[in-house]
Amino acid sequence: MTSLRKLGPSDLEVFPLALGGNVFGWTADETQSFAVLDAYTAAGGNFVDTADSYSAWVDGNSGGESETIIGKWLRARGNRSDVVIATKVSQHPDYQGLTAATIKAAADASLRRLGTDHIDLYYTHFDKPEVPVEEIISALDELVRAGKVRYIAASNISPERLRASLEFSDREGFARYVALQPHYNLVSRDTYEGDLREVAERAGLAAVPYCALASGFLTGKYRPGTTVDSPRAGGAAKHLETGRGQRVLAALDEIAAAHDAPVATVALAWLAAQPTVVAPIASARTVGQLPDLLGVAELTLTDDEVARLTRASA
Repeated sequence: MTSLRKLGPSDLEVFPLALGGNVFGWTADETQSFAVLDAYTAAGGNFVDTADSYSAWVDGNSGGESETIIGKWLRARGNRSDVVIATKVSQHPDYQGLTAATIKAAADASLRRLGTDHIDLYYTHFDKPEVPVEEIISALDELVRAGKVRYIAASNISPERLRASLEFSDREGFARYVALQPHYNLVSRDTYEGDLREVAERAGLAAVPYCALASGFLTGKYRPGTTVDSPRAGGAAKHLETGRGQRVLAALDEIAAAHDAPVATVALAWLAAQPTVVAPIASARTVGQLPDLLGVAELTLTDDEVARLTRASA
C-alpha cells in the first residue's frame, strides 16, 4: 500500500498524486467523472483538487460544475471522511476576487455544492494584489475558526505577497498557509524555482504543483508530425517547438525505457523528487488514463536520473 505524505505543517496526509478536478463537467461528464474518482480512490488515492470556477469557461456552464459532481459522488459513496478535498476561491463568475465578503460567500457556495460542512484545504486561486493580505488572511482565519475550512493555502501568488501573508498570520496568531499550488513542471520551471520556492521552503509549505504534465505534453503523446485530439492540444504542442521540449522528451524516453514505465510517470516522478513537492496534480478524463498518473506513487528515480532531467530541462 502506498504510504501517504504529510502536507506541510498540517495534519492532512495525502496520496502522492492529487487528482485534478478541472475536467469534471468539462471533458468528463458525470458518469465518466464518477468512474475516474472510483478508480483513483480504489488505487489508494485520497486527494482531490478542484475550484469553484471549474468549468465556467465551457459554453452553457456557469462555474461550480466540478464541485457539484464531486459533491454528488461523495454523497453516493458515503466516503467524505476518507477524502481530502481541496478547492479554491477568486475566479467564480459570481464571486470574483478576494475581498473578505467574497471569500466568505464563495466558501458557503462551495460547501453547498460539495454537500459537506468543511473544506479540507482552501486555496486563494489567483492572488489579487489590490486586496491587502491582512483582509484576505483575516477572512480565511474566520472560516477556519468557524470550522468551515481546515487549512488554507495559496496558488498563483508572488514571493512578496506570500511572505507578507505568512508574516501577518504569525504576528496575529491567525491561520497560516500550509501549502502552495504553483505552475510547475519539467518544461515550466521558472515561475516556481527561485524566490517563491525559497519562501515556501523556509516556511515549511508543501508544494502541490498544477499543470504537472504541461497540458499533456509530458505524457509523450505529442511528437513532431502527430496530431492529438484534445482541447489542450494547442498548449501542449507549443513545447515541441523549443529545444528544451525536445531535449526533455529525449531524456524522458530513455529513462522511461530503463524503468519500463510510461513517460508521464517519469515526468511526475521528477516533479515529486523536487524540494517541497508533496503531490503533483494531474487530471484524467477516462479511467484508462489513470495508471500512468498513479504510477508516480511507486516510481523513485535515481539521483542521476533526476539530475539528467534537470539538465535537459534547463
